[in-house]
Amino acid sequence: MSFRLLVAAAAAQARRRTYSQAARCSGGQTLVEKIAQRHAVDLAEGEVVRSGDFIGIRPHHIMTHDNTGAVIPKFSSIGARRLADARQPVFALDHDIQNTSAKNQAKYAGIEAFAKTHGSKFYPAGRGIAHQVLVEEGHAWPGTMVVGSDSHSNMYGGVGCLGTPVVRTDAAAIWATTQTWWQAPPVARVELRGELAPGVVGKDVIVALCALFANDEVLNHAVEFVGDGASRLPVEDRLAIANMTTEWGALAGLFAVDDVTLRWYDERAERGPHAIVNPDTVAKLRQDVAADPSRWTADSDAVYAKTLWLDLSSLTPHVAGPDSVKIAQPLGELEPRQVNINKAYLLSCVNSRQKDLREAADVVRGVQKARGVPAKVAPGVAWYVAAASSQVLADARASGDWQVLVDAGATPLPPGCGPCIGLGVGLLEDGEVGISATNRNYKGRMGSKAAHTYLSSPAVVAASALQGYICSPETAIAGASHPPSARPVLYGSEVHKAKPAAAVSTDSASAISGFPQSLSGRLIFLPADNLNTDGIYPGKYTYQDDISREQMRSIVMENYDPEFARLVRADDIVVAGSNFGTGSSREQAATAILAAGVRLVICASASETFKRNAVNNGLLVLESPVLVAWLRAAFPDAPLTAVTGLGAVADLVGGKLALTDAKGALAFETGLPKVGKAAQEIIVAGGLENWVRRRMAAES
Repeated sequence: MSFRLLVAAAAAQARRRTYSQAARCSGGQTLVEKIAQRHAVDLAEGEVVRSGDFIGIRPHHIMTHDNTGAVIPKFSSIGARRLADARQPVFALDHDIQNTSAKNQAKYAGIEAFAKTHGSKFYPAGRGIAHQVLVEEGHAWPGTMVVGSDSHSNMYGGVGCLGTPVVRTDAAAIWATTQTWWQAPPVARVELRGELAPGVVGKDVIVALCALFANDEVLNHAVEFVGDGASRLPVEDRLAIANMTTEWGALAGLFAVDDVTLRWYDERAERGPHAIVNPDTVAKLRQDVAADPSRWTADSDAVYAKTLWLDLSSLTPHVAGPDSVKIAQPLGELEPRQVNINKAYLLSCVNSRQKDLREAADVVRGVQKARGVPAKVAPGVAWYVAAASSQVLADARASGDWQVLVDAGATPLPPGCGPCIGLGVGLLEDGEVGISATNRNYKGRMGSKAAHTYLSSPAVVAASALQGYICSPETAIAGASHPPSARPVLYGSEVHKAKPAAAVSTDSASAISGFPQSLSGRLIFLPADNLNTDGIYPGKYTYQDDISREQMRSIVMENYDPEFARLVRADDIVVAGSNFGTGSSREQAATAILAAGVRLVICASASETFKRNAVNNGLLVLESPVLVAWLRAAFPDAPLTAVTGLGAVADLVGGKLALTDAKGALAFETGLPKVGKAAQEIIVAGGLENWVRRRMAAES
């Protein structure tokens, strides 16, 4: 087959595999886009935020925790001396709170002093896990956008707040200017149908979703939960589901504000005097929702990247693992294997709220009632429990739930992250097996890499701790095997048919001074998926601070393909597969590509952390699964680094890409995300830190 026929066939295949790029310009807005619109800065008149847009954002709050200690020097190094808005940052210490060493105490004291100097909100060690504290204290407020320097900032979506993670450089930029950039992600609509059966909770929902849709269906998406099943879930279950959308691969997990949300805030407002969550503010929230309901939900004609659905009524308790959230099975199938455990954990930001502690305590009470003797942790099992916050702890003590757990033999830990992040006492040792109500079970996460971890609901953790192996509450209470009946889980996905898009003028699109309207160069194709940061910039060089730019150029992609450094030229446009830049957060993975003279990487999808580090250092990363699909069809036997012989012209402002063959004939064209003003300014400045310096100089 001739090259021209080959590219024509590949183009047809690419068109079949994706919906029209133009579809994103038609229809209404998703809820994610609406909230992002309200927090966007410097939009042109009439500009509407859509998935894929690079925008400047001014979030309602920026949260940092123990990593505040790493953000402070970044903030100082860019020349900042004061916070642009002292009300915007929230500091909450939660990760290493069991560490009483002089070094850690000095770090904590320094963070507290910084907050006091600048007049910002500070929550000390022991107040609780930052995400829980932000929800309790009203900083994560419905309808707002709150970012955090932590991957589980997604949790705020449980109360209708668009929460999403940022990296430390972003945090420093927000402190200094109130702003950073964000690329509005594609949005997946997840419809929850029906009603959960008794004993099935939000943790079972998200554990099942992570395993049922385990092929990156929502990677780097925002997820909006809708449907009659979503509206029946209590806020505590919504928080758990939103929290673990992180493990599902999403950048945000969002529930719309509804009567369930408002009733939950009514109850919070009655707890006593509070500056943010009080009868007046909650009444105002109710008025706002009633006055303009469309502000609080997606438009009926909103354009989604995909729709997934799950029938909640078909769901039974699920357990994830071992050692992966993408592997899960119904408890009814796992229990007969009698997987013995050494440790059990009821803690973390996903599952240690009052509802969770009560459900675990009720299992203990049920065992005691059935057997007529005090329930105790099984011999050889250690059970650790920590409340999500000091407020949750006080409530659990007042209800008696806390004492029930302690009397059963659970070891109490202070409100914080602890074993979930692999810090403090109670970590898994070689060969041990743990059952945990936390959100991650990767090898080595909670201790030894030679241990194994399963994830489940709090009630299953409690039952397993009492019985000595992974089992249901019914089994623990009966004292004999009584696993829940396993039945098929009903779920699926729906293909979206793109609506015909109205013609959209790009006349208003423009490049700021110094930003190139387009980039052109040879197209270099790296066909691999999951090309991680160690492949791009080997870990052995990460902490060698004296490596020059020229040395970086010679070692870039060394662990992926040693030939890359020899083949690549300045101004080449590199195209890669999906999940590009996954792995660690090392910034050198981006700066090494820049050192090779590459200014633009296009990939099927990119790790969000890598993308943020890239743009923050002046490297553009754009996503085009259509292009990658076409290249794979056109070059099925491509080597690790393929010099394709194609020329590429990327219209960065207009959002178009054209490829030409060796004779200059058009071989393929497709759309690209448009690079908006926010990202343009950062690229022109040479990175986010330089952008901050320019911004501060202009305002001084």
